Amino acid sequence: MTRVLLTGSGTTLADIVAIARRNASVDITRSVSDRLIKARRILEDAAEGGQQIYGMNTGLGANLKTSVTSDFDLFQLQLIRGRGVAVGEPLSRDVTRSVIAARLSMLAVGGSGISLPTFQALVALLNAGVHPIMPSVGSVGAGDLVLLSAMARALVGEGEAEYRGTIHPAGEALRLAGLAPARLQPKDGISLLNASAVSCGFGALVLHEALALMDAQRRAASLSFEGMGGNVLILSPAIQKARPVSGQVEEADRLLQMLDGSMLFEPGAAIQDPLSLRCLPSIHGALADALSRAVGIVELELNAAADNPVVLLEEQRVLSSGNFHTPALSLAFETLGLAIAQAAAASAARFLQMTGASRAGLPRYLSAVGGASAGFVPMQKTVAALMADIRHKANPVMLDFLSVSEGVEDHATQSALAVRKLGEMLKLWRLLISCELLAAAQAVDQRPGHRCGQGTAAVHAFVRKHAPVMIEDRSLGDDVMAIASGLLDESMA
Repeated sequence: MTRVLLTGSGTTLADIVAIARRNASVDITRSVSDRLIKARRILEDAAEGGQQIYGMNTGLGANLKTSVTSDFDLFQLQLIRGRGVAVGEPLSRDVTRSVIAARLSMLAVGGSGISLPTFQALVALLNAGVHPIMPSVGSVGAGDLVLLSAMARALVGEGEAEYRGTIHPAGEALRLAGLAPARLQPKDGISLLNASAVSCGFGALVLHEALALMDAQRRAASLSFEGMGGNVLILSPAIQKARPVSGQVEEADRLLQMLDGSMLFEPGAAIQDPLSLRCLPSIHGALADALSRAVGIVELELNAAADNPVVLLEEQRVLSSGNFHTPALSLAFETLGLAIAQAAAASAARFLQMTGASRAGLPRYLSAVGGASAGFVPMQKTVAALMADIRHKANPVMLDFLSVSEGVEDHATQSALAVRKLGEMLKLWRLLISCELLAAAQAVDQRPGHRCGQGTAAVHAFVRKHAPVMIEDRSLGDDVMAIASGLLDESMA
């Protein structure tokens, strides 16, 4: 079994994906244990010295000014139970694992003051395959407290959890896995809850898929170059370097590599193609840049002390903070959504160019038989419907919040919603890319004697593996679904 070592730094998207989807187990270094022990000592010394510490000896939110003077352990149970108000469909098993992994990575930094036994109990929960049933709706992006309550409650044996494919009361799931319920020490409850672990964990999985679809979009566009008889001179490095916007040079080079060996490099190219083809380096460059920024933000969060209050190890003190707040993460996902929508719009435009009236020597509607054949033109409605849904989901949500907790929490980022929205957009984008792939392969097949580049020939072969060339009209929706399924687990290289 794959193992991921948490050190308090260096956790990557790939680590979260391995834990979430390949059931990798988690180990921690001795330095993490030492760091947690040191942070805990600083926290306890501060509390014993009379310092008010949010969530340890004070209430939360609107109860901030209410002191907790006794039954500190019971207060932690009260704290996690009182935030168990999430609703909606539960998170999937892989997302739940990603959330726990994300919180463990953050906690390993040492800023929470969580007790080592509680941290170790959460590691054991994940490694044993006990997965809390976590409702999906309740976070406004000012930390994911309400959503993480289900994780914390399962750790102490409350709520429900999945174990080996069956949902049990959490206490029973722990027993079947050979684990005992954790006993929370002062501040452990808020340490488990007060961070954006759902946004970061789920966000890591969404970005992993987005990276794969970015590559699929590149390959679909390169095959459209072949099908539309595009002018490859627009990909010349000198043109890109004349305006070296982030990502543009690299994206033009990727397209050139896929087209290498194509007949398109022979004399006779069109002077200017439609913008959806001619401006591909700019469009894909902006998307690649937005995607890189989002990955950087999520990996920063995975390795940060996103806690309130935060234990400052070097200064040996505890201070209230806003580190749980994630406006940069929300903005990165909103920006990425707009960049994906822009690339998707270009993909849809190329589809319409190829499947409309005769263009660049292609038969009308890409029909091989002509006459009354509808060819690909009915699928234009499907492409238009997909694009409308993508545009809708690209609308920002990070400003859609209300002031809650009697005005104490008067700002939010909606990071969890921004992440979920982007994940839904990716499903639509995958279908749209599949539509372009199918049309581009058909266009190539309507160019007798055309020779594709080495990379684009592999893309064409991928499409034809899942869908034969269309001669007579048939149900092309089935072909699109087959290609979309192939994009999940196959390579076009």
